[in-house]
Amino acid sequence: KYIEKIQKSNHTNNWAVLVDASRFWFNYRHVANVLSIYRSVKRLGIPDSQIILMLADDMACNPRNSKPAQVFNNANQHLNVYGDDVEVDYRGYDVTVENFVRLLTGRTVNGTARSKKLLTDAGSNVLIYLTGHGGDGFLKFQDSEEITSQELADAIEQMWEKKRYNELFFMVDTCQAASLYEK
Repeated sequence: KYIEKIQKSNHTNNWAVLVDASRFWFNYRHVANVLSIYRSVKRLGIPDSQIILMLADDMACNPRNSKPAQVFNNANQHLNVYGDDVEVDYRGYDVTVENFVRLLTGRTVNGTARSKKLLTDAGSNVLIYLTGHGGDGFLKFQDSEEITSQELADAIEQMWEKKRYNELFFMVDTCQAASLYEK
């Protein structure tokens, strides 16, 4: 039955929205986490044209990084997850709650580059991965603003109403992440 369900799926393409919402060197792990997911979805066949990568801070170029232009996801430093082929779509202070919600809902500002748009449709399967610092019902963006579980729910509901996805996989890697699913 599972194979039959897959064969009957209206699924036409795959997209990923990968967000590191943290700033500052002590949040290196968040950048490493999102870059690890980025590397995995690329390896599974999602092209960069269908991956939106948001990095609030650039650890690869941070002056404290003893290995410039490299980011590692474990202490053994076996695998550089930054690599030569990372395409960052939103960087630094462009990683905001407003830009994230606009991206999801398709309400990007006029003149926004195609590479910064989530061009999904009713047949798209979408992975949304968020990492950073969270609390009860919110995720911090750059230690200066927050997105709440209600705002996330509203954005996802708008995506559904606008037929912007077939299936959505929403994954949050933060403290109290389960509270972001409450609404």
